[in-house]
Amino acid sequence: MRSTALRGRKLARATLLEVPLVLGRDAAGRAFALRDVCPHRAFPLSFGRFDGETVECAYHGWQFEVHSGQCRHIPSLTPDSKLKCERIYAGSYPCAERDGYVWVFMNSAEGRGTEENLPAIPALPTFSEKFQMAHLESMLPCNVDHGIIGLMDPAHGPFVHQAWWWRTRRSIREKAKQYEPIPNGFRMSPHAPSANSAPYKILKFLTGEPATTTIDFVLPNVRFEVIRAGKYWLASRTTVTPIAREMCRLDFCAAWNILPLVPVVPLIIHVLGPRFIRQDVEVIEKQAIGLRHQERMMLIDDADRPARWYFELKAAYLEAQKRGAGADVVVGSPLDGPVTLRWRS
Repeated sequence: MRSTALRGRKLARATLLEVPLVLGRDAAGRAFALRDVCPHRAFPLSFGRFDGETVECAYHGWQFEVHSGQCRHIPSLTPDSKLKCERIYAGSYPCAERDGYVWVFMNSAEGRGTEENLPAIPALPTFSEKFQMAHLESMLPCNVDHGIIGLMDPAHGPFVHQAWWWRTRRSIREKAKQYEPIPNGFRMSPHAPSANSAPYKILKFLTGEPATTTIDFVLPNVRFEVIRAGKYWLASRTTVTPIAREMCRLDFCAAWNILPLVPVVPLIIHVLGPRFIRQDVEVIEKQAIGLRHQERMMLIDDADRPARWYFELKAAYLEAQKRGAGADVVVGSPLDGPVTLRWRS
């Protein structure tokens, strides 16, 4: 959720992994996340009152401290009641803010986990003190696996993203990219950006510098891209977050220091970016029709190798979890060393 959605004593609703959440800020401005279900009669807490410290259920007035979820008051209890309200908890989840987002760690569906051994939030890399930022988001009507392998698919561009400002079918050419292992993921090693992509041509024209691009994928759901051209840079982070079994949210965050007085990058991101994302959404909606009849996909070499690496990484991580590893576990990469992949796009 964007940090700007939480203001004052406003309560906001969200869903992650099919778990309903209520989010807000306490009196000190610190974000919190509770399971949006009162443990009494399952009434959504998001309909209740919030005083900056506790959320009060609108059904029977039970009050819960917003960070621990501990019940602080039950109005219907008489002085001689033996019920210890402090032993009752609404589900709560650790959360933190970074890069304009509230990140919630879903340690359990019930919200009974602790803040120990939490994985680090995947920070957007920046390379200078002054820079600009932008955010985009969209719902993806698919499961998280299909959303993620779409992030790393190098071959669909000339067919899905046909446009004068990106590329056309006539621009298809053979490419060779080197990949290397990184913790919990893999990296497309630094390379010259696609010569058949208009935005990269514009970047070279504006900066007068040859550009290089590095692309990382890191479990569970993050794609980083860093473009460097002399003193100029642009970094982006794209995540695919599962909302429900067949619904995800794509969040794109970018930072750059490229010609701050010339709004070329904001134009590309805010005007062309949404169109680019809509094209992906349309493909996912149409793919869903076929997936209802055939769930198994045919992943070929070399263009689909990154998708296969993702499934290997995910399987290794899940196996480590079964063995009792913490959420911050680092699994081995499916790459033994540098690998060069070739395809046409």
